[in-house]
Amino acid sequence: MLTLPHIAVAPVLRIGNLAANVAIMARDAEITEPLHQLLVYPIAGNDMNTPSYLENAEAAPLGRADMAWFVDYAFGAMEDAADPRVNLVGRDDLADLPPATLITAQIDPLRSESFAYGEALRAAGGEVEMMNYDGVTHEFFGMGAVVPQAAQAMEFAVAQLRAALGS
Repeated sequence: MLTLPHIAVAPVLRIGNLAANVAIMARDAEITEPLHQLLVYPIAGNDMNTPSYLENAEAAPLGRADMAWFVDYAFGAMEDAADPRVNLVGRDDLADLPPATLITAQIDPLRSESFAYGEALRAAGGEVEMMNYDGVTHEFFGMGAVVPQAAQAMEFAVAQLRAALGS
């Protein structure tokens, strides 16, 4: 995760929910909070039976089996992924967080949980912008030189961050 002054950014990490956790922890500790959260295809839940998990079970570079491997490797048991730092969609304390931008890919098992997290933030009174990019897979974000949707996603992310910083 990259932390800039007052911004929490975790774009291309498999554990992209770190930016959300930084915002939650800063709020709870009553320290300087990020001005904005940029979440690019974050892990935001622990349900591997969501519509996007089922639709993209065999997707590359990230499918359902790959995520199951990550859970086994990182946690040892699926029950441990219920931790609220992982299962953001299961939290009931999402109020008073900085605005969030969520960027997702069509061909990604994490898409449904990212949408669910965005809706949970909205339900808690948060300001959320969500943008899904059709025809691309997980890990597309950094490929702007060869994938037009990645260049668009980067432009969108930069615009959101500029607006958050007032520049």
